[in-house]
Amino acid sequence: MTTNPTSSTPDSPTTNASPVEAAPAAALPSDAELKKKRFRRTVGIVVAALIIAILVRTLLIQPFTVPTSSMEPNLYVGDYMLISKSDYGYSKYSPPITVDAIKGRIFEKVATRGDVVVFRLSDPKNLHSAKRIVGIPGDTVQMHAGRLYVNGSAVVLNNMPTAGADKTAPQLTVQQETLTSGRSYLIQTESGQGRGHETPVFTVPAGHYFVMGDNRDNSLDSRFAPDSPYGPGIGFLPAENLEGRVVMVLISWKPGSSIWKPWTWLNLRWNRFFHSVH
Repeated sequence: MTTNPTSSTPDSPTTNASPVEAAPAAALPSDAELKKKRFRRTVGIVVAALIIAILVRTLLIQPFTVPTSSMEPNLYVGDYMLISKSDYGYSKYSPPITVDAIKGRIFEKVATRGDVVVFRLSDPKNLHSAKRIVGIPGDTVQMHAGRLYVNGSAVVLNNMPTAGADKTAPQLTVQQETLTSGRSYLIQTESGQGRGHETPVFTVPAGHYFVMGDNRDNSLDSRFAPDSPYGPGIGFLPAENLEGRVVMVLISWKPGSSIWKPWTWLNLRWNRFFHSVH
């Protein structure tokens, strides 16, 4: 038997492979696409920061500047303080912008007598104010002979040194007022018979508070009605107007200073930095 040496066996494949072609390189993003990605990333960061800031300001803490001298000798014009937003729950005034759709208070908690609070005034401008709560719903409140009476009991008054009073007004008397609960704080009065030293007995209605300024003779507060001849008072303060409880003075500028006037930044009351408010 003869074989053909030129014939190939089935197990001997014949290859005719071409070289492997390289995959095309991925196209690099253009400068325009890179700019768009950076812009989107920046916008995302800014939006996230704004959302966090709004949530913190709405739910936790908020800065506030003292507008008047009605809370001396505990708060002075130029004090930059922090208020706690969660102490009494939340209302339409809790967000940075008033939300009228919110009615009453959410997670409401009754304030404590002696708390210093920031609230909105019930006027068209919705201005801010700071006062001290001396009467809660159901309490009776009266001023008689310059002394505060809560539920028929007179607060305890002790004279104090005038170091905390305004040096330009030496006629001021500084006293420590102590509520029946034991809560103490300073007040100041002018010599003589000041306005608001004598009042009828007020009964605080449900859903409201009775607030007073610690500068007793220079405060239009719950002792005075909105149409008072002395000027627009507060009357009973609706609970929904509360924004929060004053916690501390963060920093404090002397009169005439402003964060918008860099040349006045050194006019600071250093002794009031991180000052707790009682």
